[in-house]
Amino acid sequence: MTQLKKVINTYQLWSIAVGLVISGEYFGWNYGWATSGTIGFLVSTLLVTVMYVTFIFSYTELTTAIPDAGGAFEYASRAFGSLGGFIAGFATLVDFLLAPPAIAYALGSYVHFLNNDIPEIPVAIGAYFVFITINILGIKESARFSLVVTILSVLELVIFMAVIFPYFKTENFMAHNPPTLTFDGIFAGIPFAVWFFVAIEGVAMVAEEVKNPKTTIPKAYISGIITLVILALGIMILSAGVGDWRTLSNIDYPLPETLSMALGRQSYLAKLFAGMGLFGLIASFHCNTISYSRQIYALARAGYLPDFLSVVNEKFQTPHWALIVGGLVGFMAIFTGTTAQIIILSVLGAVIMYGISMLSLIVLRKKEPNLERPFKAPFYPFFPLVAFVLSMVCMVAIVYYNQDLGMIFFGGMLVYLGGYYLKK
Repeated sequence: MTQLKKVINTYQLWSIAVGLVISGEYFGWNYGWATSGTIGFLVSTLLVTVMYVTFIFSYTELTTAIPDAGGAFEYASRAFGSLGGFIAGFATLVDFLLAPPAIAYALGSYVHFLNNDIPEIPVAIGAYFVFITINILGIKESARFSLVVTILSVLELVIFMAVIFPYFKTENFMAHNPPTLTFDGIFAGIPFAVWFFVAIEGVAMVAEEVKNPKTTIPKAYISGIITLVILALGIMILSAGVGDWRTLSNIDYPLPETLSMALGRQSYLAKLFAGMGLFGLIASFHCNTISYSRQIYALARAGYLPDFLSVVNEKFQTPHWALIVGGLVGFMAIFTGTTAQIIILSVLGAVIMYGISMLSLIVLRKKEPNLERPFKAPFYPFFPLVAFVLSMVCMVAIVYYNQDLGMIFFGGMLVYLGGYYLKK
């Protein structure tokens, strides 16, 4: 049996879209302050926000027209052939395989914040075991779980912003910044600004499991990006104005620490928020687990990965081997890199995938003019071109400021490509 089950409704798909990303509001973005300051990072975030808004309105056309679990891999294959599909598939795989270990380590950090006797890594590894098991048991059950934890996460972030709002001071936000705003400062913060939104494209990974994809996918994507833009800008700006933002710029639990700065070290709310904050990390970890497994499944089904990874469990109709093998890759990532490095590699995969997806959209408009498109990108070709240009700017910035990681990424791509052609 190789078919996935169509069970996901609009609310559940919104929860997957937001849940995939929402951990990016809890940690990771704050590393951008260390590279860019609050003002430079605000500009980075606004630039990235424009990229994501134009990208999502364009990407929705592809996802509704070609509701395939391969996502960008499938779109690029139809537009550019096997090599284009390979590049998109590899980039997407890196994106979704490396987001979960970063989230898992942050889960461990939040638990460690709550109880210093509990180390981070065992919690991170335990999270993989729990959520791989949940996802093996069925997508319907996984989608219901995602809806609950995503709603709790969004509510928590709204409460967080309401609590710290009275403590915001403009002078705190403006303090300790470089004397001048430079392109270097803005570009260095880009990968951490992307972390606010990265993985929303994972909705495409579950497109085969969506009921009424022609209407469900556009509603979920658009409401999802609106939700995330409001949360990202609100949290980043308000947190920077509570106190000395430099104390938040290199930790994996910036939100509880912000509450501690606002309410005092002995505040029970900071500890309570750290405990509740686990909902956001759990939501993203869970949804990214769904997405990486579907990408592995789709690539294996197309012959880019070993065939056994495309096997679907007969009882639960889930790709169990894809879930397990992706989890093993995550284990290795947890032990071999810092959170910041893992984030940068994941983000690099994402922006490359965004670029080739936008080119695929433009090519398929010409190559397959009769393809049914239930949703069409507004302001075509302006939106996809803006998204393409900004994604390439982000890629260049990421590689320029992280040349060693760029070499690892592109070196891995070449090795994988060589292995694919040897197999053929």
